[in-house]
Amino acid sequence: MELNLTQKILAAHLVSGEMTPGEEIAIRVDQTLTQDATGTMAYLQFEAMGIPRVKTELSVSYVDHNMLQTGFENADDHRFLQTIAAKHGIYFSRPGNGICHQVHLERFGVPGKTLLGSDSHTPTGGGIGMLAIGAGGLDVAVAMAGGPFYLTMPKVLGVKLTGALPPWVAAKDVILEMLRRLSVKGGVGRIVEYFGPGVATLTVPGRATITNMGAELGATTSLFPSDAATRDFLAFQGRGDRWQPLAADPGARYDEEIEINLAELVPMVAAPHSPDRVQPVEHFAGTAIQQVSVGSCTNSSYYDLAIVAAVLRGKTVHPDVSLTINPGSKQVYEMIAQSGVLGDLIAAGARMLESSCGPCIGMGQAPASGSASVRTFNRNFEGRSGTMSAQVYLAGPEVAAAAALMGQLTDPRDLGPLPAIRPFTGDPNLADQMIEKPADDPSAVEVVRGPNIKPLPIHPGVPATLEGEILLKVGDNITTDHIMPAGAKVLPLRSNIPAISAYVFERCDPTFPARAQAAGGGFVIGGANYGQGSSREHAALAPMYLGVKAVIVKSFARIHKANLINFGIIPLTFAEETDYDRVPQGATATIPDIAAQLRAGEPLELVLDTGARLPLAHDLTPRQIAICLAGGLLNYMREQ
Repeated sequence: MELNLTQKILAAHLVSGEMTPGEEIAIRVDQTLTQDATGTMAYLQFEAMGIPRVKTELSVSYVDHNMLQTGFENADDHRFLQTIAAKHGIYFSRPGNGICHQVHLERFGVPGKTLLGSDSHTPTGGGIGMLAIGAGGLDVAVAMAGGPFYLTMPKVLGVKLTGALPPWVAAKDVILEMLRRLSVKGGVGRIVEYFGPGVATLTVPGRATITNMGAELGATTSLFPSDAATRDFLAFQGRGDRWQPLAADPGARYDEEIEINLAELVPMVAAPHSPDRVQPVEHFAGTAIQQVSVGSCTNSSYYDLAIVAAVLRGKTVHPDVSLTINPGSKQVYEMIAQSGVLGDLIAAGARMLESSCGPCIGMGQAPASGSASVRTFNRNFEGRSGTMSAQVYLAGPEVAAAAALMGQLTDPRDLGPLPAIRPFTGDPNLADQMIEKPADDPSAVEVVRGPNIKPLPIHPGVPATLEGEILLKVGDNITTDHIMPAGAKVLPLRSNIPAISAYVFERCDPTFPARAQAAGGGFVIGGANYGQGSSREHAALAPMYLGVKAVIVKSFARIHKANLINFGIIPLTFAEETDYDRVPQGATATIPDIAAQLRAGEPLELVLDTGARLPLAHDLTPRQIAICLAGGLLNYMREQ
C-alpha cells in the first residue's frame, strides 16, 4: 500500500491504535523540547513522576522567552532549568543561544524522527521532515518519562506545490495564502503535508516558516519531505550523517488535497487581529507604520535578515519607524556579523535585540498607543504585542523591509529589482559553546529553586455531580492569550500558579479571578475554536486552581482541549450549537451524575436555574474520561 510521508512516520512510531482518522493513537516520542515559559512547570511535573533520567533519545531545555530580567523571577527560573537539566539528562541551551525552534532545526532536528515540544510552534521541525508536534508541558513530561503521546489520528491534507516563487514573494506568503484559504480553523484535526515539484524550490528555512505557522491553521503539525535541500542544510550544520531521504510513496493518497502554484503568489499581509485576515499588501498600500519588527521563530534565519539589510543598504529607516531585529540564534547572529549584514542593519538605524522571542510574546518593544506595527511573526492577536490599541500586521521580511524604508505599507515590488543579498561565505560556528550537556554524575547536582517556584497544584478529583456558577461567557476564537496572557508582567510568574492565576481572563474580564474564587468555582462558556494559539498549559492549570470545573463551547482547539483534560477540567460541547445563546453568564448550573454518565457513555445535560435542560456532547476516549475523573493526568498516573 502506498503511504504518504505522515503515515510512514506515524507507522514507524505507532505504539497503539489504528491509523484511522478520528481514532485515538499513541506514538513513541524520540525527542522533546521545552522553553522557559513552559519548561519550569514541565520539569516540576517530571520531578513529581520520580523518574531519575529522561528516557527519550534527546531532550533539550531552551531559554528564549523570559529574557527580560526586571526582577529576580526569570533569572531564578533559568538557574532552576539549568540545574534540573543537568541532573535529569537534558541538554540546556543557555540564554542568548537562540529561539528553541530555530536552534533545534539547526543543531538537533533529524528527518523521520518524532519531536514533542511544550510550545505550539514545535512543528517548525517539519521543515526538515520531522513529525514535530506542540503539546502541553505535562504531555512533554510524560514523554520524557518514557510514556507515549496520545492523539486523535488526524486527516492528512496534502498540499501540492507547483511553480516557483517570483521575486519579492516569500515563503511567508505561502502560509499566508493557506490561512487566507482555510482560516485559523481550517487545519483542525489535520496534518498538513506539502509535496509536489514546487517543494524543491524552497529552502529549509523557508519550509520551516511554513510549518511554523501551520500552528495558526490549527493543524496538528505540518511537514515537508526530506530531500536534497534538507541534505545540504544538514551538511552546512555539520550533521550530514543525520540525513535520510524521505517522501510520500508514488501514488500515495491524501484525505484531502489542494494545490498552490507558487508562481501566482504575491506579497501579502495578515491584518489585525487574526493571522487569517489575509490580503495582498497592495490592498493596504499607504497605511502609515510606526514600528517594524523582524525575527521570532517564524522569520529569523540568515536570509530573512539579509534581505532586510539588502533593501536598507545605504539608506536609513524612515524617521517615523522604529525597526527592531532579533536573530533566531547565536549562529545566525555570528553569520550576519561575519558577512556584513549586521553592519548594514546597524548603519540603516535598526535596533538589534538578543536572540530570543522578544516582541513576539510581548516581552519588550510594545508599540505606541494606537500605532501600526508590521511584524514577521506568527500571531497578531489583540493585545499580544503588549499594547491593546496597537494594530499589528503580519508579513514576510520583504514587506517588512519596504515598510521600514517607506514608513507605510508598500508593495515591495514597487521598489524595483530585488537587491542582491550578502552571501555567507564563511564557516558557521558549530562548537555549541552555549549548549550544556547533562551532568555525568547526577548525584553531584543540586537543583536550585528560587522563591518564585511554588509547588504544583493538584486537582482534588471530579465529584459525582458538577455544580456552580456560569462564571464567564465568551465568543468565538478565544485564544490562550485571552485566557492566560503572556507579556513582561505575567510571564515571570509561570512557576507560581497562585500568583499567575490573578491574571486569568484579564483581557476578557479582569474581575474573573476574584469572582471565581468567591463562587467556589464554576463553568466557562465559549464559542467556536476555543483555546486557539499557544500551547501554554497555564491556560488550563490556572483556571483549575481557580475552581473551573468544566468548559462548555461550540468547538475546541486541539492543544488547549488536551491541556484541560490533563488538569481535570472537563471539555464539553453543545449538542446543539444554538444552545450557546440560551446560557446566561451568572446563572447557576448543574451537570447531574457526570461521573457515572461519562463512565457509562450516557448523555449529559446542563441544567440551568432558568429551568432549561441543554444536551451536551463530547468525544472523549475512555482513557481521557478516566484522566478527567481522576482530576488530571498526574493523578491518573499515580492511580495506575
